[in-house]
Amino acid sequence: MKLDVHRLLAEINEAKKDPRACDRLIEQYMPFIRSETAKFLKRDPSPEDDELSIAMFAFYEAIRSYSPIKGAFLKFAALQIRSRLIDNYRKERRHQGQVSLDAPIGSEDDGLTLMDTVQDESRPFEELGVREATRQEIAHLTAQMEEFGVKLTDVADNAPQQQRTLAACQKAVCYARNNKDVLDEFLRTKRVPLTRLAEGAGVEKKTLERHRRYLVAVLLVCTNGYEIMRGHIMQVLKGGEAS
Repeated sequence: MKLDVHRLLAEINEAKKDPRACDRLIEQYMPFIRSETAKFLKRDPSPEDDELSIAMFAFYEAIRSYSPIKGAFLKFAALQIRSRLIDNYRKERRHQGQVSLDAPIGSEDDGLTLMDTVQDESRPFEELGVREATRQEIAHLTAQMEEFGVKLTDVADNAPQQQRTLAACQKAVCYARNNKDVLDEFLRTKRVPLTRLAEGAGVEKKTLERHRRYLVAVLLVCTNGYEIMRGHIMQVLKGGEAS
């Protein structure tokens, strides 16, 4: 059955206003929610699985935060679900040590292997889910970055190195995250609003311009719930938020 995009958008808009309509939409898309949870767990979820409840709440969050400029809704919702499941997985592992996401991405020859160091013999299915989610998230982000004329390798090549420029980029990103209209403009025009960021954050426009390609990646992970990539990229912004 072909998805009626216009009808779905109308249902989402109604769900934002009416909790009962929201519940109906979640119930309607439970097969989709279960499917995305199964991709993460590498098995069919049971009603007792916390992951299924987390996925349902992530779908609800996707409804509340969605706008057409963020792309197709189901792709957006799938990314939200994976992000929340990964976030939960990482929190559960904290007593065992942080999941390493520090593999370099500066060279095409290196491959996209951010999760190559993840090991957890006690929960192999969840580990495979994280790895698969990582690959999907990187692929999705890479495709979205290409719409802005930026490659994934630009993140490493164009990242700020000096503390002064790190601080400037940090302020600009924080300003954008606290002003939704700035991020909406960024997605709509596919251009980094350098003037608005510079004026709003109180930093030099020239500094931001030198790191425009890097800012494209960081701003994108701030808009679409890229949990893994946000954790990796935001580390560069020392002292900045990672969530």
